[in-house]
Amino acid sequence: MKYLTKEQIIYLHKQLIQEFGGTEGIRNDNLLESAIASPFQTFSLKEFYPTIEEKAARLGYGLVSNHCFIDGNKRIGAHAMLVFLALNDIQLDFTQEELIKIFLDLASGNSDYNTLLVWIRSHERK
Repeated sequence: MKYLTKEQIIYLHKQLIQEFGGTEGIRNDNLLESAIASPFQTFSLKEFYPTIEEKAARLGYGLVSNHCFIDGNKRIGAHAMLVFLALNDIQLDFTQEELIKIFLDLASGNSDYNTLLVWIRSHERK
């Protein structure tokens, strides 16, 4: 399995800010590290998020809900999730409107990790 490092996620965030605008920078480094590590949590050698889709949903959700960057948390959550899936040979079919809606819903609290996981699975290219 391929994964994104903290440095790669910070670089992706910087690219998104340069492309679409906003304020660059990390609001809380500990929350960023938590969002990145969360998909790989284990207990008693059992993974909490064993599938790539579960890990991707946890990464996207964590980056949005932890508000670890000064700006662009929804953008980096969506982008990091999609990059992580692509790195692991999983492609999704979706419209930009669908992607925007699920991430706006995550940020507003109208959706959660489980909703995002269902969204990923329902949009997975077979």
